[in-house]
Amino acid sequence: MPALALQTFRLSKHFGAFTALDQVSLDVRPGTVHALLGENGAGKSTLVKCVVGYYRADEGAVLIDGRETAIPSPTTARALGIGMVYQHFTVVPGMSVAENLLLARGRVPARIDWRAVRAELEAFMATTPFRLDLDARPLELASGEKQKLEILKQLLLRPRLLILDEPTSVLTPQEADEVLGALRERAHSGDCSVLMITHKFREVSAYADDVSVLRRGRLVCSGSVADSSPQLLAQAMMGEGRVAPVTVGRLQVAAPGAVRLQIEGLRVMGDRGEEAVRGLDLQVCSGEIVGVAGVSGNGQREFMQALVGQRPRLAGSVTLEGRPFHARRAENRSQRVRSLPEEPLLNGCVGELSVADNMALREFDQSPFAWAGWVRWRRLAARARAWIEEYGVKTQGEGAMIRTLSGGNVQRAVLARELSGEADLLLVSNPVFGLDFAAVAEIHGRLLAARDAGCSVLLVSEDLDELLELSDRIVVMSGGRIVFQTPARDARRHELGAWMGGRHETAAAPQERAA
Repeated sequence: MPALALQTFRLSKHFGAFTALDQVSLDVRPGTVHALLGENGAGKSTLVKCVVGYYRADEGAVLIDGRETAIPSPTTARALGIGMVYQHFTVVPGMSVAENLLLARGRVPARIDWRAVRAELEAFMATTPFRLDLDARPLELASGEKQKLEILKQLLLRPRLLILDEPTSVLTPQEADEVLGALRERAHSGDCSVLMITHKFREVSAYADDVSVLRRGRLVCSGSVADSSPQLLAQAMMGEGRVAPVTVGRLQVAAPGAVRLQIEGLRVMGDRGEEAVRGLDLQVCSGEIVGVAGVSGNGQREFMQALVGQRPRLAGSVTLEGRPFHARRAENRSQRVRSLPEEPLLNGCVGELSVADNMALREFDQSPFAWAGWVRWRRLAARARAWIEEYGVKTQGEGAMIRTLSGGNVQRAVLARELSGEADLLLVSNPVFGLDFAAVAEIHGRLLAARDAGCSVLLVSEDLDELLELSDRIVVMSGGRIVFQTPARDARRHELGAWMGGRHETAAAPQERAA
C-alpha cells in the first residue's frame, strides 16, 4: 500500500480553559519525512494524539489522502495504516519482548505456534539496526531499551504513516543514522510517510524534507527544510522578543583538580540475576565533567543506582576525597553530594506530596527550617516559591502535588533542590531526556556553572550530542565495563558510537587515547 497523505484542517483541542491546539492546519506530503518542532507545551504531542485517535479534537478535521476521516480511537488509526511511537512507553511490563511484539499486531490467535512466531521475530530482528532479547520483560529493561521496543513494534507493523515522538534520544549515532536513514528510504520509495517530533536540528537538516513549528498551540511556520536554518527555526519556536538560549560549551580556563571520586572494582547485580556492572574502575576530578556514554542496557542504570544508594554493591570500593562513600543521607549532607536521577518522579520525588514538600526533602529537618523538632513549613514554602520563580517551574503553586506537573517541570523542581547551595559531587543521569531545546540549554548551563565552581560532575547520558557538548572527558560503558575513554576535545562521534555498539575492531580491551 502507498504512503498516506496527512492533513489537519483548523484542528483545535481544549482542556478546560486551556487551549492546547488553536486552528492548526498541517500538511504532510506522501512519501516524505516531516519534522515537527516546538517547545514543551507547544502542542506537538496533542496534535499527533488527535491524529491517532488518542484524543478527539474539539474543532477541525483530519484528512487522509484528501478525505475527511473520523479517527475515534488508536485501533481505527492502526486499521488506516497509521502507527505511532509514543514518548511515554505503551509496552506491557509483565510480558516478554516477544509477547509485546505479537500483541502489537492487534489480533492474537487463541493458540499460538511459538516456534513459528519466534522464528519470524528472529528474522525480523535481523533486519533492524538493534536487537532485544525476546525473552526479556520491560520490567527488566532500561528506559532506552523500552523505547527501542516501541520502535520495533511499529517497524513490525509496516505502517503507511509513522509518527515518532523523539525517536532517537537513546540510540547511538550509528543506530540513529540507520533508523532515520531506513525510514527516509521507505518514505522516498513511496511506502510510508513519516511525521517526526524532534528537538535535534541535526536530524531535521539531515533527514527531513519539510518542517513545521508550533508555538503555544499555533502553527507559526511550515515549509521546506532546504529553505530553513537552525537559527530561523529556533527563533520561530521562541517567538519575537525572546532570545534563543545558547549553551556556552565545555571550555574551561583551569585544568581539573585532584581526584575527588574514586571507584575501584565496582560490581553490581542486575535485575535478571546477572552482573550488570563488572569490575568498573573510574576517577572523577574536581572541576571536571566526566561523561559516560553507552547504549542503554549496558549497566549504566545499575551503576548510577549503586552510587546513589538505590542498589546494593556486590564488591568494590567507592571513595570520596579518600573517605568511603555509601550514599547515606548523612554522608550526602556532610560531603555535599547531590544527584539528578534518570526518572525524577519515580526516583527523586514523592508523587503525592506537594512541590514545596519535595523541594524540602533534603533539608526539612535542618536549620533554619527546623527548630526543636518542629518543621518551619512557612519558610520552606517561601523558599519553594523563590525556586519556582528562579527555575521557571510551571505549576499552579507550591502546594500542587508534584505528580501533576509535566516531566520537564518535575525535572526543573528536582534540579532546583539538587543544585541549591554548593555541591562537591553531582551524579546526573539523562538530565534532559524529552525536554525542549530551551530547557536543555538552561540545564546544561547550570551543570557547566557547577563544574566551573569546582564541583565534580559524573554525567551518564544516552545522548552523545549532550556528552560531546558538556564533557571534559568521555568514557564508554559496554557490557558493564569501561571499554574506552578519551578527552572530549579529541572525541570523534562515530568512533564513540562504534565502541558504544560493541562494533569496534579493537574493543576487546579497555583503551585510552592520549591527550
